[in-house]
Amino acid sequence: MTQTSSTLGIPQTGQVPCHVAIIMDGNGRWATQRYLPRSAGHVRGVQAVRRVVEACGRRGVQYLTLFAFSSENWRRPAQEVSLLMQLFVRTLEKEVDKLVAQGVRLRIVGDLSAFDAKLQGLIRDAERRTEGQTALTLTIAANYGGRWDILQAAQAALRDRPELARHPEQFDESALAARLSMAYAPEPDLFIRTGGEQRISNFLIWQLAYTELYFTDCYWPDFGAAEMDQAFAWYQDRERRFGRTSQQLRPSA
Repeated sequence: MTQTSSTLGIPQTGQVPCHVAIIMDGNGRWATQRYLPRSAGHVRGVQAVRRVVEACGRRGVQYLTLFAFSSENWRRPAQEVSLLMQLFVRTLEKEVDKLVAQGVRLRIVGDLSAFDAKLQGLIRDAERRTEGQTALTLTIAANYGGRWDILQAAQAALRDRPELARHPEQFDESALAARLSMAYAPEPDLFIRTGGEQRISNFLIWQLAYTELYFTDCYWPDFGAAEMDQAFAWYQDRERRFGRTSQQLRPSA
């Protein structure tokens, strides 16, 4: 499926974002404020994922992408990384049947070679079992980084088309975009980051070129349908010009 690039054309937009991308931030701080171990925040964060998947499905969102574990998160304490891997395994073991029942297709993107064999197997099985679902495509970015994504796409383009090394002028945007890990999805319409930080942290840096960026102080474990509706209301007030002027967007008199 060919998707419209926001730098080469004008994508279709609507009141409900087709693609929502979220950095789920604030699990640890949510737990610390309650004198709980950081692990408790991550566990509660899984519940927020369930709420948001359901909310997006009810509102007609077609693609939902969640940043679960970045390529930089390996720098966290070893105990926390181990807990996150265990939680990933348990979630895949428990949630896939629910996703099938909801019509959700699951896809995992990132450098999955860093995960152990059990987790890789669960990922492949979950993707296979949900492959035919069409209500919503849920993408989990795990061991993912935007710079990694661009680099691997460029390497793939050169492997597939070695003549590009001799004729770099032929290396255009389409050659790269088609090989990004999320080439199957349109560029996000709405980006949400919870937890109060205001940066994109190496997430979908190619794809967010014209995405509306929404930041909220709400910690991820507290995020749900009401907070999603607030983000959507903010999005609906945005004027998405894609390089045009406001005058060009107004209907002719």
